[in-house]
Amino acid sequence: MEIRKMTQNDITSVIPLYINYYNNQEGSCWNEGTATKRIRQVMSIDDSYALILINKEEVIGFVMGYFKQYDDIVGYTLDEIVIAYEHQNKGFGSMLLHELEERVKELGASCVELQAVSDKMHERYYGKAGYHDANNFVMKVKWFD
Repeated sequence: MEIRKMTQNDITSVIPLYINYYNNQEGSCWNEGTATKRIRQVMSIDDSYALILINKEEVIGFVMGYFKQYDDIVGYTLDEIVIAYEHQNKGFGSMLLHELEERVKELGASCVELQAVSDKMHERYYGKAGYHDANNFVMKVKWFD
């Protein structure tokens, strides 16, 4: 099992994983073009930081986000964490998240922020890792017709 920093050169290897997971498990409609654009967008943000999880030369997961400067602290915004469906519930996601937390803390982050779907699966996963709902933050959205 290898966890290493993900680079721009790794993007093509995570695209099939991204498409397969979101389309087959969450009913999304990603294609190679949209997935490539999404991942490149996050990876090109100033101070982006991502990790890739490889098992016997097979990419089974990745996590990506970026450091965000506030007035008195630096936070890390976790934008995506994806583990191949067939490898879920085996501890790989927890291992990858823990490794990310350790590394971004060493790089100066005071916290990890994220937005998650409000369902039992995400509540269990992030709750087990010590994440809680923020009392001082409310997600707002305005949809256009």
